[in-house]
Amino acid sequence: MVSVTDFNITKINRSKLNDINLENIPFGKYFTDYMLEVDYEDGEWKTPEIKPYQPLLLEPSLAAIHYGQAIFEGIKAYKNLAGEALIFRPHDNFTRFNISAERMQMPTVPEEIFMDGLRQLINLESNWIPAKVDHSLYIRPFMFSTDETIGVKPSEKYKFMIILSPTGPYYATPMRIYVEEQYVRAVPGGIGYAKAAGNYGGAMYATAQAKLKGYDQVLWTDAYEHKYVQECGTMNVMFIIGNKAITPNLDEGTILKGVTRDSVITILNEMGLTVEERALNIDEVIEAHKAGTLSEVFGTGTAATISLIKELRYKEYDMVFDVTTWTVAPKVKAILNDIRYGKTADTHGWMMKL
Repeated sequence: MVSVTDFNITKINRSKLNDINLENIPFGKYFTDYMLEVDYEDGEWKTPEIKPYQPLLLEPSLAAIHYGQAIFEGIKAYKNLAGEALIFRPHDNFTRFNISAERMQMPTVPEEIFMDGLRQLINLESNWIPAKVDHSLYIRPFMFSTDETIGVKPSEKYKFMIILSPTGPYYATPMRIYVEEQYVRAVPGGIGYAKAAGNYGGAMYATAQAKLKGYDQVLWTDAYEHKYVQECGTMNVMFIIGNKAITPNLDEGTILKGVTRDSVITILNEMGLTVEERALNIDEVIEAHKAGTLSEVFGTGTAATISLIKELRYKEYDMVFDVTTWTVAPKVKAILNDIRYGKTADTHGWMMKL
């Protein structure tokens, strides 16, 4: 078993933070001084290293490049009003990471490596956490196969890493969404519930086509009828219809079990809304819009947190919303922010102190 004292740490001479302004930063462009790296070989995890952020030297025959055994997670760290660094629900991401690993025939990562590595990195990099609303330190744990041979089979070697990136809002403005009817993100029995790299690579073509039409993202539908809504781009999605919040259920394994999604469901229940996790036909959405009962549509995710949808296009039917009149999504976002930044009590135990 790896313990926190087993980590090898190589210190930097000078921080890159001296050259970066954290006031206005785009998502995923800048990376901090350190990264965590540990290899899996001969059936066991080796000693983890925390070292200066640097390029990797990889063979062209690397298995992950050819066969796509690669998974990742997204977590965020915040600073509260007292200046303390806290991480939002990392144990849930740790659990989901290993669910993805099992689905992709990869070794699970021990908690001693994942969680202790997370703590040590954030302790070293706490100055990189922007002390500003809608800003955070994005944490990217990932793992990929490292066999240096050609052959379609699970690798015998893997590399697990964590890198960090200070970030601002993922979607700065409300989105225009196109309902996708031709291409699919996931099918029952597939890997839609896993946070596998291939899910995102496979989504890029349909997203690019939607952008050519002037939209920001797609709302995915089911593979069989192209009628039942699934995820919205890289996010889970919520529909406020009457006094209900409706979101697609997870039963078929086509939708990622979002940590933010789960948090939002908890908050919506506490706000007094009835939350329904069920199959939702796009025709029901359109009927609700025509009847005037569909009031809000928004995405939820680690990167985006709460992302407002100002337009939803299905075939020739346009659903346009005045997001300035919304009450539910803004309140949910405000409650989440208050918990994350320590402005209100964390009654759910979501924030992990270092």
